[in-house]
Amino acid sequence: MDAIKAVEAANMKDSVDEYHIGDTVKIHFRIVEGKTERTQIYEGLVMAENNAGVRKTITVRKMSYGVGVERIFPVHSPRVQRIEIVRRGRVRRAKLYYIRDRVGKAAKVAELVRRKVK
Repeated sequence: MDAIKAVEAANMKDSVDEYHIGDTVKIHFRIVEGKTERTQIYEGLVMAENNAGVRKTITVRKMSYGVGVERIFPVHSPRVQRIEIVRRGRVRRAKLYYIRDRVGKAAKVAELVRRKVK
């Protein structure tokens, strides 16, 4: 088991961006098309997070032409360049699967307001 942990530790990223469930994020994902490479930005709501070391994944949902699209990204993949936070969300659940059934304003997540310390 120690050999598996050593291989996983070698492939983990040192700096993983700080995001939480309910945040709206932009994921910069490298796509290879033939001989060319380009970066595609996928912006959506973080619905779920599965923690498992180097196998850590996040599920991101966006609306595309009125249709909900969900995609699972491996966080420590070399194809994920960075995760940029657009806005913080205030939620009380660890998994936001109920958003799938919501339409319109009911599908929105309230924004988290941070108070300044005096």
